[in-house]
Amino acid sequence: MNEQIPELREPLLQTDRVPLIAGNWKMNLDHLQAIALVQKLSWALKDARHDYGETEVAVFPPFTDLRSVQTLLAADKLSLVLGAQDVSPHESGAYTGDISAAMLAKLEARYVLVGHSERRHGHGESDELVGQKALAAHRAGLVPMICVGETAEDLEEHGAAAIPLAQLAAAVSSLPKDAEFVIAYEPVWAIGSGQAATPEQAEEVAKAIRESLRDLCGDERAAATRILYGGSVASQNVAGFLRQPNVDGALVGGASLKSDEFAKIVQFKKHVTGA
Repeated sequence: MNEQIPELREPLLQTDRVPLIAGNWKMNLDHLQAIALVQKLSWALKDARHDYGETEVAVFPPFTDLRSVQTLLAADKLSLVLGAQDVSPHESGAYTGDISAAMLAKLEARYVLVGHSERRHGHGESDELVGQKALAAHRAGLVPMICVGETAEDLEEHGAAAIPLAQLAAAVSSLPKDAEFVIAYEPVWAIGSGQAATPEQAEEVAKAIRESLRDLCGDERAAATRILYGGSVASQNVAGFLRQPNVDGALVGGASLKSDEFAKIVQFKKHVTGA
């Protein structure tokens, strides 16, 4: 039996990918609670003497909180970055309830989540729609954070990386070759379960994603793109994920609603070094 020999590739050159810790608040907190949380988080990080140049920090409030948070960030000159949880594939028009990328850009959002598992499964969003949303974000000057991941059933049937790579290819194929984006690998079976993937499992999929990006976008984009892990991330386990060579940050859910805990996650380097 003749087995196909896999193509040997030169390893990608290591780039200075700035770690990104992103907090997805989901459908939690009104605008007053949002202001209080951002203030507490910024104070905690200031007390910890956090260097935002070494680790970027972003928050993703609900739509109703964006203006309040944006005003606070601008008025107090805070270094936190603003993101949105979803975006319409349409620029404008008769799309009741939709929020366009241009609207988000006017609120000085930098990132927007597309393809989160809760949108894919709860709202029936297809890979095609996710790609359209990523393109709409790019055209408005936003950076799409493309979420990919598999369910427990997918994992058992297809293996660790098959579904995330298929989702990735569908989303990235809509974007220009030079488009900036972030990938968030979120195993659906780990989200909110309290049972995170192991750092080795996260690295296995992150490495496969980066190799796939070489084919989809070229070596330079593959080397520069940040790949985050999401799924029951906590201050106790974040350092293990960030030690992995292809994991460049974390997309944090429930723990991002607690200012002290999220600040500890952001300070993951202190867990690594013991500083």
